[in-house]
Amino acid sequence: MAAATHLYAIAIGSNRSHARHGRPPQIVEAAIARLDQEFGLFDASPIVLSAAHGPAGRDFANAAALVESDLNPMEMLARLKAIEREFGRRSGRRWGPRVLDLDIALWSGGKVRSRRLTIPHVELARRSFVLQPLLAIAPDWRIGSTAVRHLAARLARRAPRG
Repeated sequence: MAAATHLYAIAIGSNRSHARHGRPPQIVEAAIARLDQEFGLFDASPIVLSAAHGPAGRDFANAAALVESDLNPMEMLARLKAIEREFGRRSGRRWGPRVLDLDIALWSGGKVRSRRLTIPHVELARRSFVLQPLLAIAPDWRIGSTAVRHLAARLARRAPRG
């Protein structure tokens, strides 16, 4: 019997240049290409620039990609961490600058809660740098009873006006 194919929404971010991959927007583009090579890309959002939160310092380039895979969430997490290392990511300070960050935002199997992985991420509804890219490629994907489009609209209404 063949393994079930799942759809994963992967949040992609970079805020540190890399000698081989270039500046953060180029790193995000290369990461999308790498996800396509590894899993088969279903769709990818445009790249958006986002202000850094916390001690990360530099602004981020962010995107989201939808990929298909028969991996379970823990296997997918391990593959994503291996891709981060391929791109030069090294462990360091939490919330610090990073060459590449790949996170499982959502998956077609629903919720996951373990010590190492929570899907959807507990802060997803408050992170415009994830919701905005997801809005471009998966506006109707539901997080609980609420669609991505509605979470993004709520967050936009709460955002301070400049």
